[in-house]
Amino acid sequence: MAKKDVSSRTDRMTFLVNPDEKRAIDNYLRKYRIDNRSRWMRETIMTFIIKNLDQDYPTLFDEQDMRR
Repeated sequence: MAKKDVSSRTDRMTFLVNPDEKRAIDNYLRKYRIDNRSRWMRETIMTFIIKNLDQDYPTLFDEQDMRR
């Protein structure tokens, strides 16, 4: 019995952008010679999420208490 790869991508996510946003994305991808748009979007979104989760991590003290 083959073990299923945990990292396989089976769930599709889609979203809509307006023409200005599409043009900005296309210009960025062209400028930085990014060929794999799907990988770039996935990495960009996940980087943003992980960064925010790291910043929102609960702490024992409030930020003001830690600055004193």
